[in-house]
Amino acid sequence: MEGESNFEHDGGPVDDRLRFNRSFTQQDALPDAAIEAALEVLKSGRLHRYNLNPGEMGEVSALEAEYAAWQGRPYCLAVTSGGQALQIALRATGVTPGANVLTNAFTLAPVPGAIAAVGAEPVFVETDENLVIDTADLARKAKESGARHLLLSHMRGHICDMDRVMEIAAETGLTVIEDCAHSMGAMWGNTRSGNHGQIACFSTQTYKHMNSGEGGFLVSDDAEVMARATMLSGSYMLYRHHGAGPAPEVFETIRLQTPNMSARLDALRAAILRPQLPLVDQKVTAWNALHDALTDAIAAAPGIALPQPLPKALRVGSSFQFRMPQYDEAQGEALVARAGARGVQLKFFGASAPAGFTSTHQSWTYARAQDLPQTDRILSTLFDLRLPLTFTVHDARTIGEVLVETIRELEASA
Repeated sequence: MEGESNFEHDGGPVDDRLRFNRSFTQQDALPDAAIEAALEVLKSGRLHRYNLNPGEMGEVSALEAEYAAWQGRPYCLAVTSGGQALQIALRATGVTPGANVLTNAFTLAPVPGAIAAVGAEPVFVETDENLVIDTADLARKAKESGARHLLLSHMRGHICDMDRVMEIAAETGLTVIEDCAHSMGAMWGNTRSGNHGQIACFSTQTYKHMNSGEGGFLVSDDAEVMARATMLSGSYMLYRHHGAGPAPEVFETIRLQTPNMSARLDALRAAILRPQLPLVDQKVTAWNALHDALTDAIAAAPGIALPQPLPKALRVGSSFQFRMPQYDEAQGEALVARAGARGVQLKFFGASAPAGFTSTHQSWTYARAQDLPQTDRILSTLFDLRLPLTFTVHDARTIGEVLVETIRELEASA
């Protein structure tokens, strides 16, 4: 079958090509090796990362060493969630209460939420037509805001011009923290997403690229930043029991100055994650095959606008976005309802009230109100859907056909 991979399971043709009948929330099964490893940890009773026998490395430390090697950065810290990774990264890189922190206007709520959680102020940067940060607006706000940090969200796996971002950072003295919750395995040229900034954060929540329910990583080349992150994560004085941490001498002063936030990953989740890591690049290929098939199928829809990747960017197509620039809110809601009646679950960022994960800066009232006309225009007509690896290339084409037909019907009824 075209596009076949280890992550595709052909369900055969649907009875009605105008209806899709598979779940958008069913993930691919965990590898047998992950289940077996989890059982071994459960049998041992040693779930806490530091509950080790003498000389034992443990699942969490082994995971950190393996992820650091895969990512290509010397230091890796495993934590309880991607959101905790963001908060720890902000604190570890020196963000203080009241400071301005630049971040994408198009992102998910945990990103500005992490900034607010450390007492800082989000300063939102406009999003462009390709759903990445607008570098012209970034350059302007980096100079005007007084911000010393950029929390750069690779939202939905869309990779911005990292060369230009890092030029702006060098020119204005910005520390770059990468939010790679949606971009594990993505590339900018020959560089993995997460290898540009001073520190990067990843998520292993169920809908991400490795699945432990909740979980996350921080990676960095900076020993002092990672020592602070390790202490913040709740290492007590057990930082020697880490698989990809700084040398003990780096902790000498830091260990006494840094509060404990108790965000340790446990051995059970680490055991589940380790067998998934060698499969990430294969998953990226499978996801992008689905994304390409849906792109080809939906391109025939009248009035549709699709974000275009930059030439150096390899995104991870684990979700799909499109815009209908001519739609108002009522038309957007109608498309969601009609597609849903045919089994295609769309999320719409243009609704007046947030639903699920589709909140925007206008509903994050813990941040000061900001004028973002370009982002508002783009998000007001933006639709989003998941592409789980339980789908086949045939499924992706069917989704596209359903959406094209639904959009055409709406056009005819207007």
